[in-house]
Amino acid sequence: MKKIILDVDTGSDDAVAIMTAVLSPAVELTALCTVWGNLSVEKTTFNTLAVSEALNAHVPVYKGAHTAMVKYLTPNRSLEQRDYHPIKINGKELRIHTETLEGIPSPKGIAQNLPASLFYVEYLKNAASPETLVAVGPLTNLGLALTMDPSIVKNIERIVIMGGGCDTANSSLCSEANIWHDPEAAQKVINSGAEILLVPLDATHAAALNLDDCAKLESLGSFAGNFSASLIKSRIEYENALFHKPINKTAVHDALAVCAVIDETVLKDVRAVHAEIGLNDYGEGSVLIDCRRKPSKKNIRFAYAADHDKFISMLCKIFMQKKEL
Repeated sequence: MKKIILDVDTGSDDAVAIMTAVLSPAVELTALCTVWGNLSVEKTTFNTLAVSEALNAHVPVYKGAHTAMVKYLTPNRSLEQRDYHPIKINGKELRIHTETLEGIPSPKGIAQNLPASLFYVEYLKNAASPETLVAVGPLTNLGLALTMDPSIVKNIERIVIMGGGCDTANSSLCSEANIWHDPEAAQKVINSGAEILLVPLDATHAAALNLDDCAKLESLGSFAGNFSASLIKSRIEYENALFHKPINKTAVHDALAVCAVIDETVLKDVRAVHAEIGLNDYGEGSVLIDCRRKPSKKNIRFAYAADHDKFISMLCKIFMQKKEL
């Protein structure tokens, strides 16, 4: 069984990722760390606690960073991020990430007193064996922890990151939101010396889930299946409105990253590459892959695609588990 720490900005697809990590018998979830990104860190922490409690999971939650390490100290670095703003259709407001997740009770518990970045340092310094970190929001918590104590890398088995893109972007012309929000943290993490697996938009969009997949999840008759289907349907409804056409599928980015920890064969065309993070101008937040005939030393593995059928099969198998209230 793999021990993992999951770093989230919950968030609809983060909620599916949390349920995947909690319910999978292949992983032991040590802790949940929250960060700002899809929403403020107060709201992502609230939603993380709510999902955890809905599953009756006794997993400590550590509240993390509320903004980037340095990026927003320079106002003109905002450039052109395309946020997913609310859309109104016939008086109904649609969002890709609602401020509170509908369909589950408000949490009764609270986050731990220790900030997430300090938790990483204290926990990893004393870990009996290396642990896998799965980061599916901005990488600020990890960037801060590795800045405070770079030696913790010795107790990191690997870091699986949902972020970046090669042929796909969603924030600026060439960047993905998690990396765009804190490119300095991302640069710190990928050059930390840890083994890095990047699950980018190229992979998550290749494994996008559709309404037939929602029906499969609902047929399980479990809370996790039904709740995931409702979140995915809401995302599909929003994206259909956003793009003014019936796309009828959506990338459930963060859950794919967790599934890649459980069984990496859900990813396809995974290549070892050298990459750096763009830190300014129009390349800010982009994952720059060294395409020269003689590239620099490889520092990450990058998944260019994923297996849709295996992804939904994994979710259905995991969400048959009945570990919930």
